[in-house]
Amino acid sequence: MPDTHDHARPGVNMSPGGDRLALRADCADCFGLCCVALPFAASADFAITKDAGRPCPNLGTDFRCGIHARLRESGFPGCTVYDCFGAGQKVSKVTFGRSWREEPANAGRMFEVFAVMRHLHELLWYLGEGLSLPEARPVHAELRRAFEDTERLTLSGPGELLALDVAAHHDAVNGLLLRVSELVRAAAGGPDSGGRSRGGKGRERRKADHRGADLAGARLRRADLRGANLRGACLIGADLSGADLRGADLIGADLRAADLRGANLAESLFLTQPQVNAARGDEATRLPAALGRPAHWSLRQ
Repeated sequence: MPDTHDHARPGVNMSPGGDRLALRADCADCFGLCCVALPFAASADFAITKDAGRPCPNLGTDFRCGIHARLRESGFPGCTVYDCFGAGQKVSKVTFGRSWREEPANAGRMFEVFAVMRHLHELLWYLGEGLSLPEARPVHAELRRAFEDTERLTLSGPGELLALDVAAHHDAVNGLLLRVSELVRAAAGGPDSGGRSRGGKGRERRKADHRGADLAGARLRRADLRGANLRGACLIGADLSGADLRGADLIGADLRAADLRGANLAESLFLTQPQVNAARGDEATRLPAALGRPAHWSLRQ
């Protein structure tokens, strides 16, 4: 459960390039799916171990979390960084309509569908972002078609969703997202892969490529990472305080405990709320308009 979330009406489709805040968890309209379907192990993120398919002991009969207001103090910070991109309310109120408590025979199937739906909703988040970017205009028509196709899939029945080749659909969408990334990063300022700053005119230099790089604990304070490729990079505990990440592709980057205090992510690419929730930041951290500032950032860090 994220620290901050907007309440989208379940079943209301988001128009391509429209309000991406509709793709955020609305726990009030969900059957507590993430609190049941997902497993977790006792660690710094979770106070207990819970198997997949078993309800968390903190889940109430009303599908509300009994310790939601004090998750971090109770040893469940892992819950505060999770967001289902609105998949929970879609599965609960559209795909099934009746809860796993009302129809226990459907519980396993519902939890499997939830995993598929979350993946599709996350893709909708990225496609919607691509449609909002003027730099990606050359591929807007393809993005719109992909968005509409993915949205139609989310309205399928349980059987169709479970039979879906999720990997194939992901690969097709990811190819489009890579093209968006190339267009946006090419237009961003910042140094090239050799550390030189891009000139105002002339041929574009290749931006710094850290795709999949292990940058855990890296000292990147005030680094100029405009237009950098940080797809899938491990940035756990990295010092990115004061860094300029405008135009940087952050899809799949692991930002757990990364220091984003004073960093500029206002125009970063494919950043999500779970990534932000997992990091550390402050009032000087600049975020994209579609993302909320986590409540725990106001605490002393």
